[in-house]
Amino acid sequence: MRFIFLSIFFVLIGSQAYAIEPEAPDQLIDRADAVTINIQENLSAKFRSEPADHKKDHGALVSFYTDRSFKPLWVTEDGLTDKALAIISGIADADEFGLDSKDYDLPDPQGSKSYDGYPAMWLANTELKLSYAFLAYARHARGGRIDPSKLSRYIDQNPPLLDPLVLIEAIEKTATPKSYLAELHPKHPQFVRLKKALADERMKSGETKPIVRIPAGPNLRKGMTHTQIALVRERLGVPVPPESGDTFDVTPEFFDDMLSEAVIGFQKKSGLRGDGIIGRATRGAMNKRPRNRIKTIIANMERWRWMPEYLGKRFVHVNIPEFRFRVMEGEKLIHTERVVVGKITNQTPMFSDEMETVVFNPSWYPPVSIIRNEILPGARKNPGFIDRHRFVVTNARGRPVNPDSIDWYEAQAGKIFFRQPPGPGNVLGVVKFLFPNKHQVYMHDTPSKSLFVKRVRAYSHGCIRVRDPRRFAELILSYDKGWSRKRIDRIISSGGNQPVKLTKKLPVHVTYFTAVVDKDGQVSFYNDVYGHDGRVTAALAGKPVAPDPRPVVTVAKPRDFERRRRPFGNDFFNRVFQF
Repeated sequence: MRFIFLSIFFVLIGSQAYAIEPEAPDQLIDRADAVTINIQENLSAKFRSEPADHKKDHGALVSFYTDRSFKPLWVTEDGLTDKALAIISGIADADEFGLDSKDYDLPDPQGSKSYDGYPAMWLANTELKLSYAFLAYARHARGGRIDPSKLSRYIDQNPPLLDPLVLIEAIEKTATPKSYLAELHPKHPQFVRLKKALADERMKSGETKPIVRIPAGPNLRKGMTHTQIALVRERLGVPVPPESGDTFDVTPEFFDDMLSEAVIGFQKKSGLRGDGIIGRATRGAMNKRPRNRIKTIIANMERWRWMPEYLGKRFVHVNIPEFRFRVMEGEKLIHTERVVVGKITNQTPMFSDEMETVVFNPSWYPPVSIIRNEILPGARKNPGFIDRHRFVVTNARGRPVNPDSIDWYEAQAGKIFFRQPPGPGNVLGVVKFLFPNKHQVYMHDTPSKSLFVKRVRAYSHGCIRVRDPRRFAELILSYDKGWSRKRIDRIISSGGNQPVKLTKKLPVHVTYFTAVVDKDGQVSFYNDVYGHDGRVTAALAGKPVAPDPRPVVTVAKPRDFERRRRPFGNDFFNRVFQF
């Protein structure tokens, strides 16, 4: 029926049987009908020229307006409706939510009214312009302005976009359109707090007083006297203590206890170690301009739009720039701990999945990339490398192979494999936590505990190392199965490999937030360790995005020892390893 209606209409238009403006002397239709005809004609014209990424919006509008016989939603013969004015006002406030109001082609509320009213063509164009602007705003509000998959191969997040037809039908029915727009944005408490922080930072950036900058200089600490300490006082708003009869006079250049506490608080808020020492990193944080902080907050608001709407009743939240994970129950913090994440060349990706299994005393099966770049070069350099790391060598069928029978200079990753059994030195430690994903990333223990004291903890090949994995396992299994810490310790002490399947899958969200706001509204900024902030900011500004750093490939050259003779012929070697 819809097709027949459209076909008849286009035949009539093609024959120019009717005038479409009521001003015509031989007026056959009124202005309302002319608007309807123009809406239908405009939708037909746009069908041929609409950009690919907007075709869903266009298809939704064709369906929506066809069902209502192309009658307008936003305009009447008298101009824009109250609902239209409310939508225009709401979209104009997009900047408050970390969007850009300039991205939306909004109609002029004053329009092009003449002495005898608004032209039908203008009313029809305004109608569709506002519908497209609304759908674009709704898409950005819910799922972000940029496709995260185009920024980095390490970003694997699927923004929760809504069906545009559902959106336009919903806005038609609502009596509070501006509130409806606000409801489209993420409801996560962090997003709401970032919105408030954005307003605060914009207010600061509008102040005429420039930020006090701390120049390069020596490390400053409590008890010292230095001219720069007066600048630090001014930067942090710490006054000189009043004179006291039983102590010497404190000058602005003296680093006293009050200033030390303020510096420590600033460092913690900036994602730095709270040691009270003003060094290079602390100076850099103090000199960060409000405009840069605004960009950081907006980039983080964009990332929250990529997150699932519902994180889970109880969930694990790993924040890469913070080098920390949390076990959360709603907004309640159950546990938090330090982690080690991937190196810049082997980044931990951003994604969400569900933990299914906890494995005690795990074996480690190195991926092909580690075999190629580390294990084979190590074996070529040092004949004792394989034994020292307790590797069991296998062929493609999983059958053990004597390492002494292998010519390591001819061995190829993908045709030879390794397994490191449970025990001392196992790189996964005593427990690993599996949430199956295409990145082969999981959380696990580690024998390299010394890395957890470092401020920047980006050292792994992409997996997430946990400082206190026994406590983590206890939290998971006591909640899932009622297990005690003693039971967990007994299993680990047995030394035997034991996987434990969870009854209730536990959501895990591996994220990248460089701005985190506490309940008191204090913003902590963390280093953009992987450069994702820069990519998001560039993409939002329509600029080219820097490529990901490529993994470093290590190629070992023969040295220090002779190539071993193969004790077996080539045929046997090829048969075993399937070369």
